[in-house]
Amino acid sequence: MQNRTIETGVGLFLLAGLLALLLLALRVSGLTATTANDTYKLYAYFDNIAGLTVRAKVSMAGVTIGKVTAIDLDRESFTGKVTMEVQKGVNNLPIDSTASILTAGLLGEKYIGLSVGGDSKLLADGGVIHDTQSSLVLEDLIGKFLLNTVSKDAK
Repeated sequence: MQNRTIETGVGLFLLAGLLALLLLALRVSGLTATTANDTYKLYAYFDNIAGLTVRAKVSMAGVTIGKVTAIDLDRESFTGKVTMEVQKGVNNLPIDSTASILTAGLLGEKYIGLSVGGDSKLLADGGVIHDTQSSLVLEDLIGKFLLNTVSKDAK
């Protein structure tokens, strides 16, 4: 009988461990339980979206306030169009706010950082953020550095 109790305890411990791993996987993947009713959409156009992915976070002052829901190519201006869902609690963003593609950590996870503007008009559902700063591409920076050092050596 005692052997049966130990087996049941080990089984429950294993089940709790599997549930903890499932919860951890859901937290790390960025899946949330918020519905579309709790958010509103904003759009931004970037010259270079290198590395930004769908479900990337949208943050302001280091606090996550939304996520990227779609990335498309605007066929008229040939720029990247980013669709963001922002929490309705953050409904006081001025129309001249800035959106920048930033890098978090050593692994280079890209996210959008919003900076507040000073205009009295506010962004509404479906609003467009016009002032944007594109992603920095490390390969471009290295190439510029190498070309700069080569041209200096040639002189």
